[in-house]
Amino acid sequence: MKLEEFNYNLPEELIAQVPIKNRDQSRMLVLDKKTKTIEDKIFKDIIDYLEPGDCLVRNNTKVIPARLYGKKETGANVEFVLLKNIEGDTWECMCRPGNKLNIGAKVIFGDGLLNAEILEKTQDGTRKVIFSYNGIFNEILDQIGLMPLPPYIHESLKEKNRYQTVYAKYDGSAAAPTAGLHFTEDLLKKIEEKGVQIANVTLHVGIGTFRPVKEENIEDHHMHTEHYYIKKEDVDKINNAKKAGKRVIAVGTTSCRTLETIADENGNVKECEGDTGIYIYPGYKFKCIDGIITNFHLPESTLIMLVSAFAGRDYIMKAYEHAVDEKYKFFSFGDAMFIK
Repeated sequence: MKLEEFNYNLPEELIAQVPIKNRDQSRMLVLDKKTKTIEDKIFKDIIDYLEPGDCLVRNNTKVIPARLYGKKETGANVEFVLLKNIEGDTWECMCRPGNKLNIGAKVIFGDGLLNAEILEKTQDGTRKVIFSYNGIFNEILDQIGLMPLPPYIHESLKEKNRYQTVYAKYDGSAAAPTAGLHFTEDLLKKIEEKGVQIANVTLHVGIGTFRPVKEENIEDHHMHTEHYYIKKEDVDKINNAKKAGKRVIAVGTTSCRTLETIADENGNVKECEGDTGIYIYPGYKFKCIDGIITNFHLPESTLIMLVSAFAGRDYIMKAYEHAVDEKYKFFSFGDAMFIK
């Protein structure tokens, strides 16, 4: 398939710059794969589409304040974004300006609270970096780091926790699993009271999620990898739903990618940990998920390809056209979509 088949026209004013005041008051487009209908709803209505015994699978990763501004020993300004913890205090980082940061270069952050040295250049332009500091790394990040908002958001974020799900638990992401931003604790409680099981996976989202596809033939694109794990208690909830003939509904593309990575041919999952570079585009046969809650994705992105694989490209592009016409808000702080 050609990359241009996943393009659509999006007026810039429809890109949400700030989060909505009440998380669950976002708009929600509801798609039915069988009937090919499109409904306009509010996100809190999601409870009406969930049934007792269904299993909702969410990604409980936590975004770290991964954007750091510092200075080289020469006084030149630099910017780091922490992408992935390799081991101990060694990280893969995106660095700007990259051409000025060669092996051995040293950078100072927060007036010396954090120091870094470039160890290695990677093939895709990132750097392997080792940090040194006194104290606790995550506490220093909280003090001097900023939330690594996507490049299409130009407004500053007034409250850090708004780029975090209410159930975020494990530090490690450079970007939020944004489909989960619509849930409130109250809504989740009501969903559980209805008899819906809530399971967790943990997939640490990398900044590669924003990297555009550049290949004309989408099959030639190479995916970034991200680290995931799932615990036995969550495995049991998912497998029990499958066994009972109930639906497994992924909250977001990150949960979907994790489940499809670890599922066997019958859709069952097992307790495990690893890295996934799964690339889902039309033609892919889903093994585990029966529904997905997601946001609206960038044109020509791997994520719009994933939802097109799930619901059909023509149907998805028609739905996106409807969303533009109805002035839905797009991307990380935008509105939601439920595909059943």
